[in-house]
Amino acid sequence: MRQYSPDLTPPWKKPKAVSEVPAEPGLVVEEPGTGFCGAVIRCEAGTVTLEDRFGKHRVFPLRPRGFLLEGRVVTLVKPSSGPVRPTRTASGSVAVPQARARVARAGRIYVEGRHDAELVEKVWGDDLRVEGVVVEYLGGVDDLPAIVEEFAPGPDARLGVLVDHLVPGTKEWRIAESVTGEHALVVGHPYIDVWEAVKPSSLGIEGWPRVPRGQDWKTGVCRALGWPENTGAAWQGILARVRSYKDLEPELLGRVEQLIDFVTDPA
Repeated sequence: MRQYSPDLTPPWKKPKAVSEVPAEPGLVVEEPGTGFCGAVIRCEAGTVTLEDRFGKHRVFPLRPRGFLLEGRVVTLVKPSSGPVRPTRTASGSVAVPQARARVARAGRIYVEGRHDAELVEKVWGDDLRVEGVVVEYLGGVDDLPAIVEEFAPGPDARLGVLVDHLVPGTKEWRIAESVTGEHALVVGHPYIDVWEAVKPSSLGIEGWPRVPRGQDWKTGVCRALGWPENTGAAWQGILARVRSYKDLEPELLGRVEQLIDFVTDPA
């Protein structure tokens, strides 16, 4: 006798098998309910975080049949190897999982102020620890010639300096020219303050306001944008919105990368 399956559902009505796909970093999927398409950057506690091509992040639950991969329905699952780690650092460099910080080099990178140092640490911190580069901050550039002389840069102790508002013809420009040499490099960005190097779109504003001459620039910015006139608190709010290099202007990105390359150059 022929044996019949107890399931009498016609084959064309049976649900198709859905593949389970590990949510590995870099995997590009679409969440059909919202149409959000992005690459996996994190998978933990029953959720997956996607990043779209504009750098926007969205968190979705790991539910069955919850995503589209190349047009087909899939179920994302947590990778068996453990939690997903980003494959890129905040600066866009390839991440080195579980890398130990290198013993600090004799070479250094100096920046003008604490806000500059905090921003560099947030975006390039992982890279700098791998390379063993320490970032310190100055109170300003007026004393830079004396500082460079005391540091005594050489082949094994190169010095890189990042200066705000480095525009040809300015006082900062003349000081930078006077100390730049074979083992000391001073570069800068055109912005009045490092705040301006953060893209306005990342902060939800149309642009950085113009502050009249004679006014403290940071206080004037807070006043123009309707923020409390507490520059320390304002900076912490700005810094919190910076997640990666995508939130910064290229004029700053290029200069910091240039200094890291200069300080770590074995030549």
